Amino acid sequence: MDVAGQFAELYGYEADGVWSAPGRVNLIGEYTDFNEGFVMPLALPHTAVAAVARRTDGVLRLHSADIDAPVAELRVDDLTPLTLTARGAGQGGWAAYPAGVVWALRDAGHAVSGGADIHLASTVPTGAGLSSSAALEVVTAFALNDLYELGLNGPQLAVIAQRAENAFVGVPCGVMDQMASACATEGHALHLDCRDLTTRQVPFDLAAHGLRLLVVDTRVKHELGDGAYAERRAGCEEGARILGVSHLRDVEYAQLPAALEKLTDDKIRRYVRHIVSDDHRVEQVIGLLDAGEVRAIGPVLTEGHASLRDDLRISCEELDLVVSAANAAGAIGSRMTGGGFGGSAIVLVEEADAEPVTKTILEAFASAGFTAPRVFPAVPSAGARRER
Repeated sequence: MDVAGQFAELYGYEADGVWSAPGRVNLIGEYTDFNEGFVMPLALPHTAVAAVARRTDGVLRLHSADIDAPVAELRVDDLTPLTLTARGAGQGGWAAYPAGVVWALRDAGHAVSGGADIHLASTVPTGAGLSSSAALEVVTAFALNDLYELGLNGPQLAVIAQRAENAFVGVPCGVMDQMASACATEGHALHLDCRDLTTRQVPFDLAAHGLRLLVVDTRVKHELGDGAYAERRAGCEEGARILGVSHLRDVEYAQLPAALEKLTDDKIRRYVRHIVSDDHRVEQVIGLLDAGEVRAIGPVLTEGHASLRDDLRISCEELDLVVSAANAAGAIGSRMTGGGFGGSAIVLVEEADAEPVTKTILEAFASAGFTAPRVFPAVPSAGARRER
């Protein structure tokens, strides 16, 4: 992607620099981030790339190579969560993500009032549960941090990006997606404690073990802003209130049976069971990887899918079909990943089984009359950075 050349053609002058930020896939730990629990994502080689130049007149101009629409021109001083023009300026809402970052930086007291010209292009599949929105937010935050010399680090920029999505775009997501995009390291999975944002880079060299992690994009679009995500977050918060803890992270796995007895609402009981058990699954995966028992994480992944399907109830026919078909074809383990209601699944396979398992999944989709999924390997990649 020649975003720098496109920037010059679009705006009539050279950009000050080019930045990139990746999408992510989550290995284990779903919906645990806003419960201040544990997650384990890894960055993908798919990125949002931004060519950006600093302005001095308070104007923010936004353009995407991926959207057939003119440049959105906004005034930095006018950006508020209620500014309808900031929510995409007629471009399907995508511009709310970079605009929201500018608003969140200013709201946090950082001087970015001069504005910027931004041209974006992305290879992160949209609607696939791979954090295309977080990539847009993080690449914008990193670019403005450099151009305005704000001195913020990766975790701080991730929090700014999360606030943009929570308060400006209106999606009550946790911080996992933004942290993965900002802080991931090539060849590693990111073990993140969502309470204090401490991280540990866990070596995840599947090729060295003769393994491959496949991403299966079902091409079923999900929309986290439709209320289902917020409803589950509210249910988790209500469960924590009933149990007398600040967040469900504080419920120990050994205490789960006793905690469930205190909950009379079946829906809240299911949500609590998923969150506490998925936090435990993150700990299991960490322990197995530290012990070099990479193949042993497979059943943990499959167990996680059952929890997402039955307790959190965020799966769909296509995601369930990926898991059942892949496992029947010899996959070591698989599960849906991301916000659910469509999106993607991950499948852990022996290197030699990657093609046969992929073929089986494609055939299963064809037999069911579903649109053919997109299948590609998840290669642990680097987080956000300046390209030039």
